[in-house]
Amino acid sequence: MNTFAFVNANVLTADGFRSDLAVLVKGRDIAALVPWAELGEDIERRDLHGDALLPGFIDAQVNGGGGVLFNNAPTVDALRTIAQAHRRFGTTGLLPTLISDDAAVMAQAIAATRQAIAEGVPGILGIHLEGPYLAPARKGTHNAEKFRVPDEAEIELATSLENGVTLLTLAPERVPAESIRALVRRGAIVVAGHTAASYEQTRAGLAAGVRGFTHLYNAMSPLQGREPGVVGAALEDPDSWCGIIVDGVHVHPASLRVALAAKPRGKLFLVTDAMPPVGAADPSYELYGETITARDGVVRNAAGALAGSALDMATAVRNAVELLGLPLEEAARMASTYPAEFLGLQASHGRIAAGYRADLVALDGDMQVTGTWIAGQAP
Repeated sequence: MNTFAFVNANVLTADGFRSDLAVLVKGRDIAALVPWAELGEDIERRDLHGDALLPGFIDAQVNGGGGVLFNNAPTVDALRTIAQAHRRFGTTGLLPTLISDDAAVMAQAIAATRQAIAEGVPGILGIHLEGPYLAPARKGTHNAEKFRVPDEAEIELATSLENGVTLLTLAPERVPAESIRALVRRGAIVVAGHTAASYEQTRAGLAAGVRGFTHLYNAMSPLQGREPGVVGAALEDPDSWCGIIVDGVHVHPASLRVALAAKPRGKLFLVTDAMPPVGAADPSYELYGETITARDGVVRNAAGALAGSALDMATAVRNAVELLGLPLEEAARMASTYPAEFLGLQASHGRIAAGYRADLVALDGDMQVTGTWIAGQAP
């Protein structure tokens, strides 16, 4: 079993940053956090030269990366490429995200995810099905021709991944409450997104088992004085989770600061909604037969709708510090601890503590990634 210790690092612990601790790794897991003076002489030391050592980032919404879009290539090789591309930016765990598509493509994507997890492809934690049970009025870049209401067979298909997390985004006004309850009973984490629901419809969805909201503020009915909408319901509800895209484009920083003030600490987490340009030299890709190009870090389709993002998780963390005024330790938790809790992985991921997976990322003083480890292994 490979055993070593990270030393000379500013380690993010449950109590904040500590510079006096070594992180002892045995095999795939963190064995202990110990003072340097108590570290055995026979332990291999890996000097991080004062860098911050954080829990590895967990991204619940990754459409693509490394030049690959999951919808266009629902294969194990594609998942490997996507995960490798995002690993460069500190992401050690992700949910490959399939946007609205036909049932046959959904089946291929679920099968590829199942196989990737069985083969131990680093970083693949499950799948995010973003649609196709969405609202045409808030379709964003999704193809509304793919939208439908799930029947019993599709509920079974959508929840057929047995060896990882299944996250499913739907419009609660389009899916019967009993169908939402059936998805939850079968183990899916159900969230609301691409929805034109009223406040009352959103509350009914929460009562049926909706656990959170996909990219808060984007593609959902807004908060208004006499109609709180989806955004109002999301901000009011203390128990639900909200993913947020902090790229300075999808949502104004002031609106995100309002969400931070409204939601209990830990209920907002960072996502990228990343598209193939992340980690790739080519800024263009194909989506539903249309060529889309990232320009100045912004991804829009021909109609002008935002088509995902060119954001990576390390940049999202930096933006949370620089645009939202958060301390690095809180921005890091929004990229690791909180998404782990949202996905039900809080016992194994998202913290630097004994017994947790040795999924780690190191950042220098400029918050640039200097190293990533998944299950104790460097790339």
